Parts: sequence; structure tokens; C-alpha cells
Amino acid sequence: MSLGAFSMSLSVKDINASKEFYEHLGFSVFAGDIKMNYLIMKNGKALIGLFQGMFEQNILTFNPGWDESANKLNSFTDVRKIQQELKSKNLKLEREADENTSGPASIVLYDPDGNTILIDQHV
Repeated sequence: MSLGAFSMSLSVKDINASKEFYEHLGFSVFAGDIKMNYLIMKNGKALIGLFQGMFEQNILTFNPGWDESANKLNSFTDVRKIQQELKSKNLKLEREADENTSGPASIVLYDPDGNTILIDQHV
């Protein structure tokens, strides 16, 4: 099962301070809009999303269908197929994708320590 591009989505208190901090670590703005309180920052293949006031905890994010530069992949495992495989392994999903649809969709689950995992397909 391929989950796609990986990023860490961070819930930040001050997006400007976080942007400056991660710039010192070699990250640069890749996408997003600071006026809308979110930025995606990139350093090589490493991606970090900075989100102010959008959610309470950090989230592990996977994007089926995208590489680390948000380029569409020719071949990838659809989020609904990933969902079916996770359910076959008796993993509890907090939010499911409608299996009667195609295209963009997402699923959410928690790891044993309560960390949120978002599998978010944009294509």
C-alpha cells in the first residue's frame, strides 16, 4: 500500500514566528497563504504544514496521488482502496471516504497513542 507524499501538519500559535523558525532550518514557503493562516513549507523532500487556529493537535498527513512537489502521479493507490485495506485489518476509521465516488476524498484514523493520521487525496 502506497500512502503518497508525507508531511507533518503542525498546529501553531503564531504562524509568523513558526515561518521564521522553519526558514532558519532551511525550509521555504512552497504553498499556502499566510493571510489565511496556513503555509506549506519545504526543505528538499521534507514538507511541513503550518496551520494557525485550524485544529488542536499535530497531524501526520499522507497525500495519495501526489509526490512531494504536489505533482500528480500517473499511478497511485486510491484512498478508497487504502480504506478497504485498513478496514480489512480491523483498523478503526474516524472518518471514511464514500466508496461509491472517485477523485478527491480523505480518511482519518488515530494511531495507538492518539496521533491523528489524515490520508487526503486531492486528485
